[in-house]
Amino acid sequence: MKELFKTMPQVGKVELVTIRTERKGAVKVVEQAMAKTEHGLEGDHYKKSTGKRQVTLIQGEHLDAIASILGKESIDPLLTRRNIVVRGINIHALKEQQFQIGEAILEGTGDCHPCSRMEQNFGPGGYNAMRGHGGLTTRVIKSGLIKTGDEVKLIVEAKAE
Repeated sequence: MKELFKTMPQVGKVELVTIRTERKGAVKVVEQAMAKTEHGLEGDHYKKSTGKRQVTLIQGEHLDAIASILGKESIDPLLTRRNIVVRGINIHALKEQQFQIGEAILEGTGDCHPCSRMEQNFGPGGYNAMRGHGGLTTRVIKSGLIKTGDEVKLIVEAKAE
């Protein structure tokens, strides 16, 4: 089973990078952000060095699922309030794994559960539509620049020979 967790030839791609300069503040789209081990994304309100939620990710394919559940053609990814939208890789397979996005190395720390604001942002049923599709929380293991278009890939340790 351990070997299966490390088998992920798919490489994802960053579609969107955002920051929130203050708690409950507006979500701002940026072309790039510096991920810092000390506090997460530079300019984002979240600033806990030991936090397991320094950077949040959501899978673009899950945005499609949420829209379908809500009976909408699409949804605005900013309404999910996540830092990074990625496509082409199963982000839940990155839980408890280290992976690289651009120059940064992150570690998946857990599920990013929806909050009551999802009901407010998407309307009735928004919270439940996000359940199971809320994304991944991460901590920064190695500081580095993350930008739109960067690859997202699992870091696989070299086998000892």
